Amino acid sequence: MTRLSLASVSKSFGATRAISKVNLELAAGEFVALLGPSGCGKTTLLRLIAGLERPDDGVISFDGVVVADRDRFVDPEDRHLGMVFQSYALWPTMTVAENIDFGLRVRGWSKQKRSEAVHRALGAVKLEGFGARRPSQLSGGQRQRVALARCLALEPRLILLDEPLANLDTHLRTSVLDEFRRIHDEMGATFVLVTHDQAEAMQVADRVVVMNAGRIEQIGTPEALYGMPQSEMVAKFIGESSVVPVDVRNRPDSAGFYFKLAGETFPADVTAPGSYLACFRPEDLVVVDNAAPGTIGATVIHCAYRGGYYVLRCRISGEPAVELDLRSATRIALNKHVQVRIGKSWMLPAGREANEVRPALPQAAKLDA
Repeated sequence: MTRLSLASVSKSFGATRAISKVNLELAAGEFVALLGPSGCGKTTLLRLIAGLERPDDGVISFDGVVVADRDRFVDPEDRHLGMVFQSYALWPTMTVAENIDFGLRVRGWSKQKRSEAVHRALGAVKLEGFGARRPSQLSGGQRQRVALARCLALEPRLILLDEPLANLDTHLRTSVLDEFRRIHDEMGATFVLVTHDQAEAMQVADRVVVMNAGRIEQIGTPEALYGMPQSEMVAKFIGESSVVPVDVRNRPDSAGFYFKLAGETFPADVTAPGSYLACFRPEDLVVVDNAAPGTIGATVIHCAYRGGYYVLRCRISGEPAVELDLRSATRIALNKHVQVRIGKSWMLPAGREANEVRPALPQAAKLDA
């Protein structure tokens, strides 16, 4: 197990700032996912940890020992880590066992020790009996598990996974993710997974590091990121929230705050009035039959089947620039007028990172504005 620390780490490629003053602490034995859109810097950060890139500034430490700073740089092969790539990187002319054995031979392990390590690694990924096969005789999921077995055989203290599931279909991704989590729980090694898929990150990680434009946007458990996003980017990226600018005011009786949307008034759980972003999760917005307090009129402009439910995009009546994404159990025709009930919202201060964000109270009856 390895405790990983990054302090003010930066990396540029020419005029492009890929990583900007990143600070990150990973506990020994933790499973952490680096999550974000393409180009956010997550793979560059992983390569810096691996030693495949050298930081321009900052310090990277393993268990308190510096492996990279302005004066010191430890080569990848001396960092005692394992890496699993998106492309598998298996030798096609070697058998499964030979692929796993290759790195052990390079390190000068004895034949007996290598044989035992290969056997343990195949057992860890549940591929006993596959040692004599070649990569071309395996499925995509099996090849990915061989790549992981090759990594495990080296007994690394830190395992880095660089978009390892990108070439797999949805079913295989789920099963391989389950294997990653099982192996992590059994080994206790520190895992770092790079992915752009929030479902992957939420399924396996103890904590998720959301990255954007070379910086860390937010760090937290999957539950915290979903329930308590602290920026507009995280709110939209995790769970596909609809984000609407609102003006929060004091209630006339001074017992709280409210905001208006499409002529309706809703309570806002904040500590001061001002400009905010109201974040709505799709599951907190429901199409209802009749207008009532806590509902707003809208027009359906998009409807797509998502397997078990339909994803709707609705344009709010009287607010042509405001659109909400929600779910429906039935298909609703385009351009149909509907009523949307708002269950709850999450308030973020507009134009800056939130210093204090709390989930809004469940929407109650209409207030007197």
